Amino acid sequence: MGGLFISSFISSTLAPGGSEAVLAYMVSERSQQAVSLVLIATLGNTLGAFTTWGLGIMAAKKAPLPSLLSEKNRKALAIVRRRGVWVLLFSWLPVIGDAFCFAGGWLRMPLVSGGLAIFLGKLGRYAAIAWLLV
Repeated sequence: MGGLFISSFISSTLAPGGSEAVLAYMVSERSQQAVSLVLIATLGNTLGAFTTWGLGIMAAKKAPLPSLLSEKNRKALAIVRRRGVWVLLFSWLPVIGDAFCFAGGWLRMPLVSGGLAIFLGKLGRYAAIAWLLV
């Protein structure tokens, strides 16, 4: 289960990963532990998102001009600024999800509501994967 946590953590930072495949394999092998596996994957992925959030905070301090960001991060910044903290429910999306977390940190969004949105979005994604396999 430690491998699932690590895979989920890495998948939610700026590095690509395959936590969904790891979860799918583990649920198919241990379906009676599906709830625990989903919670472990969600926790790892959420903590990885907080790492990306922290990178956003640090980037805003070091290079406060949005024009210095990548195109993907500028787009995410605009979306999060316009839509608010609850867009972080979609932090599980490929490509743009990590940028949403980065933007949340950059914009200094409220950590509690942002963290809740991130957690719920990621929980929903992993629960759906497990539900399809059980």
